[in-house]
Amino acid sequence: MTEPSLALRGLGAVAGVGLVALGGVALVRRHRRRARRRALLERLGRFALEAVHRVQVPDGMGGFYHVDHLLLTPRGVLVLDTRRVAGLIFGGDQMSEWTVLARGRRDTFDNPQPALYDRIAAVKALVGELPVEGLIVFSNVGRFAKGKPKGVVMLDEMEAGLTPLDPDARAAAEAEGAENAAVRAAWAGLVAHLRPSPHEFTPL
Repeated sequence: MTEPSLALRGLGAVAGVGLVALGGVALVRRHRRRARRRALLERLGRFALEAVHRVQVPDGMGGFYHVDHLLLTPRGVLVLDTRRVAGLIFGGDQMSEWTVLARGRRDTFDNPQPALYDRIAAVKALVGELPVEGLIVFSNVGRFAKGKPKGVVMLDEMEAGLTPLDPDARAAAEAEGAENAAVRAAWAGLVAHLRPSPHEFTPL
């Protein structure tokens, strides 16, 4: 066997090992992403009477807005946009782009507030008098350098601002009554207008 043939075989073996290693890394990342997704849904479920995820809401003009999470809580409907941005984040209400500094790099992304306001307005148009609120929830892997803009919370802060529904509280919120019936009817009307979204939500 010639030396070039041996060298080629060696290169092939090294390439094969490299591909296996890359495949293993990708598999681990997918597993971690799925685990974060399940954990997020479980956390949100503790605050919601009902919930839908990865849906599209009509925008009133023939189009649709993607919504990561819609929760029915004792306070009304909560629209959640989830973001995983690692690093030091600089953002403001009047800024069209927000900046993130991480690992010596500087990146920008669109201010997510206008999109959230559009989603809130679209949901309000479908639920009548039922209160609608919205939050942009950032993963705890990031940190805002100069205070958080309006409607922005970190994941742990979101949990601190909502009341978990223990069995007794959930039963009380689900008790029959005219007010509860109206809330349920509004929620059912909203859900009837939704359709599945092709876009994934960001696991935190």
